[in-house]
Amino acid sequence: MFDTVFAGLDDSALIAAIGQSAREEAQAGARKFAAIAQLAHLSVTEDQEHDHWVYDSWAAAASEIGAALNIGHKRASGQMRIAVALRDRLPRIAALYLQGRLSTRLICEITWRTRLVEDTQLLALLDAALAGQAQRWGPLSDERLTRAVDAVINRYDPDAVIRAKQVLTTRDFRIGTLQDPDALVTVWGQLLGCDAEVLSARITAMLKGVCDDDPRTIGERRSCAVGAIIQGHDRLPCRCGSPDCPASAPTSSNVVITVIADPAAVEAAQKLIAAEDRAQQSQQAHRAEPAPRPFRQDESSAPGSDSVADPQPNPEPDPEVPNPRPCDQDSGVALLPGATILPIAALAEAIRNGAAIKQLWLPGGDPEPHYRPSAKLAAFVRARDLFCRFPGCTVPAQRCDIDHVVPWPHGPTHASNLNCTCRTHHLGKTFWDGWRDEQSPDGTVTWTTPAAQRYTTVPASRLLFPRWNTTTTELPPLTPPRPTPTASPRCRNDDAPAPPRTPHASKPNATTTPPHGARRARARAPPRTTATTRRPSDTTSMTKAPMTLSGYPGLREYGSRGSPRQTAARTHARQGAGQSARPPRCLVVRTEVGRFPGAGLP
Repeated sequence: MFDTVFAGLDDSALIAAIGQSAREEAQAGARKFAAIAQLAHLSVTEDQEHDHWVYDSWAAAASEIGAALNIGHKRASGQMRIAVALRDRLPRIAALYLQGRLSTRLICEITWRTRLVEDTQLLALLDAALAGQAQRWGPLSDERLTRAVDAVINRYDPDAVIRAKQVLTTRDFRIGTLQDPDALVTVWGQLLGCDAEVLSARITAMLKGVCDDDPRTIGERRSCAVGAIIQGHDRLPCRCGSPDCPASAPTSSNVVITVIADPAAVEAAQKLIAAEDRAQQSQQAHRAEPAPRPFRQDESSAPGSDSVADPQPNPEPDPEVPNPRPCDQDSGVALLPGATILPIAALAEAIRNGAAIKQLWLPGGDPEPHYRPSAKLAAFVRARDLFCRFPGCTVPAQRCDIDHVVPWPHGPTHASNLNCTCRTHHLGKTFWDGWRDEQSPDGTVTWTTPAAQRYTTVPASRLLFPRWNTTTTELPPLTPPRPTPTASPRCRNDDAPAPPRTPHASKPNATTTPPHGARRARARAPPRTTATTRRPSDTTSMTKAPMTLSGYPGLREYGSRGSPRQTAARTHARQGAGQSARPPRCLVVRTEVGRFPGAGLP
């Protein structure tokens, strides 16, 4: 029976059935929660006599629901809370759920992440923002819309900033426990989000510095990398034992962590820093004031004294600052790599510790004359997309290839023809017949599958930074090349992995035969082109000479706005293409760890 439900359907019909079944499943789940909410509305009463009972009207309703669904009491109570939240707190999200636009798993995430929001004004704002974005942009992946919930809460809820500051004060780092073996010591603690990203990137870079013949496991290498960082080293020595090891030569590497923030977030962080500085100065000035001379009884009874001096009143305690209501002013959003929300308090801490703030460069109308995008163009594309642009993929843009929609040289190296694609989906588009993507100037990408299904994705920055206009110049119609036969595939993009080459056979001798490890590495290496020997643009921008460091990561800029003449030319090009001259709506906060002897991470 099960294997004959869709027998006889082709690929296109089967994929359509999968999507329709998912929508019907969501609609059925929404009707279930609507029924639960109605039962709770009718059954749960505010009875002062029974409200404090262990088994009250809520528990009675949960028992009825648990029996109907064959689930435990705790799960039934959780289902009731989700249903009540959809009915009373998030009606627009509930309407989308009834239409099958949102999954049950996502509904559970949204109701859970908004459970602490009590202000009805903020709830209405959150409900309208998420529902409006979902209606405008179509279906979104669970992870992206879940991050949007965090972004909206962080953007409009001042209490979130207060809670983040309180969390920052609880961080700690410990070395050693009583259960440690003799030869090893456990380290654990909490780091700032920026510091954790720097540490993770530094360890990853050091692990790539050893050859494949290193006998240590990946876990051992990570542990050794942390020890090397503590000792002030910038690389991990290889232990393969070969004198010809390619990893034995000293290298200089930098780790750059980019935080994308809109101007409102940076302004809020700077205001927070200024407020903390004023409070600290006021506290220091208060401590510096001379203490009042103590009152003595003999002075009050001295000749000429008409009355006893009034006792000094006790100083009034500082009034507690009430929790502010949701502010009308947008407090902005800041993102770590992977679109992880960085609280404003943590952003302020990073800025106070030396992070640089630079405007994100906005591309003009002219394409770049070479195949590889420049560092500033690559930075714009990654900041715009934030994730792989394949439907439902959540690979961060930092780990994606920057792909030409229409392959070079038929398509230009321009932001309107570039998007972020993870290696898996890049390979599928390049080597598997039938996959095709089309891109609009605003960054919208429409994918066509081998089964002739079409899916539309939008840049994640439009979800997290709705005021940032990422529209670039509209390009003339481009004609993609005819697909080549897949019998002998060739890399259409240098960022895609090439098929391994078999080295030419030659007689072994002492002068021409490389060591075994080097020969294996050369056989695995992708073919080099004669046009350039540069590494990918994002890596090239991270290997420049670092600035002088003094205890905290140094700083480097994405790219300047250029001379006034260049800026005017870019503005003219945008206006000629029907775009208005506008400043970039996002900023970048970059920190860099470079080679500096005798110092570890901050």
